[in-house]
Amino acid sequence: MKAVIPAAGWGLRFLPLTKEQPKEMLPVVDKPTIQYVVEEALDSGITDIVIITGRHKRGIEDHFDRSYELESILERGNKTEYLRQVREISSMADIHFIRQKEQKGLGDAVRMARQHVGDEPFAVMLGDTIYRSKVPVVKQLMNVHERTGRSVIAIEPVPREKVKDYGIVKGQQIEPDLVLIDDLVEKPHPELAPSNLAIAGTYVLTPAIFDCIEHTTPGLNGEVQLTDALRLLRMREEIYGWRFEGKRYDIGDMLGWLKTQCELALANPAYAAPLRAHMEQLLKEGR
Repeated sequence: MKAVIPAAGWGLRFLPLTKEQPKEMLPVVDKPTIQYVVEEALDSGITDIVIITGRHKRGIEDHFDRSYELESILERGNKTEYLRQVREISSMADIHFIRQKEQKGLGDAVRMARQHVGDEPFAVMLGDTIYRSKVPVVKQLMNVHERTGRSVIAIEPVPREKVKDYGIVKGQQIEPDLVLIDDLVEKPHPELAPSNLAIAGTYVLTPAIFDCIEHTTPGLNGEVQLTDALRLLRMREEIYGWRFEGKRYDIGDMLGWLKTQCELALANPAYAAPLRAHMEQLLKEGR
């Protein structure tokens, strides 16, 4: 299975930090956000990855490319561990880049991968979403797809006041964590939301989604929403929602990024003890 990682957005909520730096390249502890996404794909057995970028996202391409000058410096300085790390990044997967020349929404970004994906099911993994789980979340979806032969969306319950920030699904629970989806609504008002089950940023989709995207009417700001295309797909074939095991970290805004930094740093044995001691000292001082 191939994976498509849309990463062409402007990252407006991070300005001025993202004026020149892609949002997906913002560091989380010791590596950029998008590297976590690529590593999850690899851990799931996916080695053919398409990243959808824009003209301001060259940093992503450079990160996964060879850096001969840096490697030479590290080699001359006998920095063997650093050398191993940078070489590993450039050889970790078969990564392709496709430019979305005009910002026309998530659905349009997925459409850009049609020729590369072909007539096969594929994964979509957002470039600003990190998970911690025993089994990679995209692998959980792949397992459900193998059983059902249908598209599967990662879903999770969110507080009712937060439903306005997500695509929300309506459906029938047919297994403890499996929902047969009846409808999908993009960012509904809390009082009108059909449930509190939010689309969590990872999908395994059948190739029929591409034709549905082509027939999706652009919405706000002329953008083609993937959620709207999924509504068309649901009229053709079943779609499932999977309440995944694990925790999702949304790097969609500054506060989410800062919280993720703290939590993942505290989960890292290299930094946990001194960082925790520092934070406890700050609290003791009332900062």
